[in-house]
Amino acid sequence: MDRAIIVFTRVPLPGKTKTRMMPALSGKECARLHTYFLQDICEACQACREDVYVNYTPEDEQKTGILRDIFGRDAEYFPQQGDTLGQRMYHAIEKVLEKGYKSCILIGTDVPELRAEHMIRAFDLLVEHDIVFGKTKDGGYYLIGMKKPWKEAFGLEQYGVSTVFEETLCRLRSLGVSIGSTAELQDMDTPADLQGYRDRMRADDFLKGSKTGKYLASNSRISIIVPVYNEEKTIGYLQDQLRELKGKCEIILVDGGSTDHTLDKISNDFTLLHAPKSRAAQMNAGAKASHGDVLFFLHCDSELPAHPLAQIREVMRDHRAGCFGIAFHSRNFFMFTCRIISNHRVKDRKVMFGDQGIFVDRKLFFDIGMFPEMPIMEDYQFSLTLKEKGIRLGMTRKRIYTSDRRFPKGTIPKLKLMWKMNRMRKMYRDKIPVQTIAKMYKDIR
Repeated sequence: MDRAIIVFTRVPLPGKTKTRMMPALSGKECARLHTYFLQDICEACQACREDVYVNYTPEDEQKTGILRDIFGRDAEYFPQQGDTLGQRMYHAIEKVLEKGYKSCILIGTDVPELRAEHMIRAFDLLVEHDIVFGKTKDGGYYLIGMKKPWKEAFGLEQYGVSTVFEETLCRLRSLGVSIGSTAELQDMDTPADLQGYRDRMRADDFLKGSKTGKYLASNSRISIIVPVYNEEKTIGYLQDQLRELKGKCEIILVDGGSTDHTLDKISNDFTLLHAPKSRAAQMNAGAKASHGDVLFFLHCDSELPAHPLAQIREVMRDHRAGCFGIAFHSRNFFMFTCRIISNHRVKDRKVMFGDQGIFVDRKLFFDIGMFPEMPIMEDYQFSLTLKEKGIRLGMTRKRIYTSDRRFPKGTIPKLKLMWKMNRMRKMYRDKIPVQTIAKMYKDIR
């Protein structure tokens, strides 16, 4: 009974916890996210093998069963006491140290990346220091540890600002207090913080395996963006596919000035935008109007596999950009060859094309300047830019079927077009003006 951990928290209830995540997350999603934070923190506490006290907000007294389900019977529970945040933290530490512990640490619950080693390090530092802190990257702190209650550590008039940590240190140093610091971590208060967690998770197997990591990987917001131009033959089937995804993701169609009956056939169920005729300009306009964490650019003549959103999220757990494997319904040998080459190109040459259904992390998309607005090759240049920046591409396990309408009938004509497309890409790499190359490409729509 030498050391104790105090978990300082709210009860995860919709509308009362993680509210700064709203409206990006619903109240229920905020509560669920906080629940996963608590479950990860509970596992870290259990790994420390110290006594655990859960100090909860008093207004949630009737809902503490939620916390008991997470932290179990071995933890002790008591309500926070005091009018200010500082008073509440001080009274929690005072109450626990009065039980005879030689030291205790108090931790917040906005840092799901907290691990047992961070807390063990804090306890070790308390052997030689009066107070120990775990700083957050936004200028606050997620952990404070003491061997005796220091009221001076909690005298700030305002918390939740970027100067909390430095102001607290200045107060304590003026008293000659010895201070130690454990690891600096990122707290999770805003939607941007969630994006940062996903970025770190891609390189950290521990985070991928955490409750928070699994939840964020399976619940990232996806925006489907479809450039449309003279697609009266394909728009009906596309909408039939997308209706199954309504309510599960954001769907945006961007028309480039169709002159056929495409617009008449687009249902009011879908968001419809207008942009100049240019696949790049249309996709960029859709991206700017979107809200998703992941942007999925889909061609109008594509046929999605089952559970496409799950396929995308599976890839995006480990990558910042990717695409579907491609397939054609045609039995022609050269179409099969085109399928093999296209899918191999992603793995070997790190290049993906628009008809494979490109998806990309939202921040990355805007950081690299979106699709270059050029008459042709916008997807090729997009891939080259990602490659230059060292972005690894992922590919889904299931295939997206795309139309072979751009290919003429007959084996020899198909082969000639494949050769021509390869030659056009070579010309582009050789710095031939893209306007010259565009004149060689026939838009069949």
